[in-house]
Amino acid sequence: MILHLDLLRHGETELGGGLRGSLDDALTANGWAQMRAAVVEQGPWDRVISSPLQRCARFAEELGARLNLPVSLEKDLQELHFGAWEGQSAAALMQTDAEGLGLFWADPYNFTPPEGEPVSDFSDRVLGAVSRLHQAYAGERVLLISHGGVMRLLLARARGLPRERLLNVEVGHGGLFSLRVGAGGVLKEDI
Repeated sequence: MILHLDLLRHGETELGGGLRGSLDDALTANGWAQMRAAVVEQGPWDRVISSPLQRCARFAEELGARLNLPVSLEKDLQELHFGAWEGQSAAALMQTDAEGLGLFWADPYNFTPPEGEPVSDFSDRVLGAVSRLHQAYAGERVLLISHGGVMRLLLARARGLPRERLLNVEVGHGGLFSLRVGAGGVLKEDI
C-alpha cells in the first residue's frame, strides 16, 4: 500500500535565515502566516507528524487542534545538525570558511561541516523515519511538517537526482509538496 505524504516546510523564524539546524527558533508572525496559507484548501489528512523543533511543532499542534487530527512528534525528522556552522549565514561562512562551504555545496555527502552531522547519517535517519511512517500508516494521507534539509533529501530521492544535486532542490518557507511512499521506501513525487 501507498502512504500519501504531504511535506510542509516551516515558515520564517525569529532569528532569520542561515543554517538553523538544531537551533530551536520560534516562528515570526510572517512564518505563521506562510504556514497557514500553505494548508488552505489542502488535505484532508488522517494525521500530522512533525519535527519536535518549535518552528514545526507549534504549528502542527495548532493545525491538529483546529482539524481534530492526531499529532505526533518524530525526532528523526529534525534538520541536519550543522555543528560549528549552526546559526551562520552563507555570507558569514564565506568570510570564515569559504573553502568548506564550497565543498559542502558541491557535494554535501562528501563534506561534513565542522562538528556537524554527516549527510549520510542524516539521510539514514530521515529515510528510516519515513520507512517507519510507511509501515504504520500505509493507506493514509499524512501531513509531515519539517525542515528544508529533510524535504530536499526526500524530494531529491523522489526525483531521482544524483547526491551532488541535493542542495539544488528549492524548498521555500511554507513550501508544500506531495509524495507517495511505496513498498521498500520508494518515493515518487505527486505533481
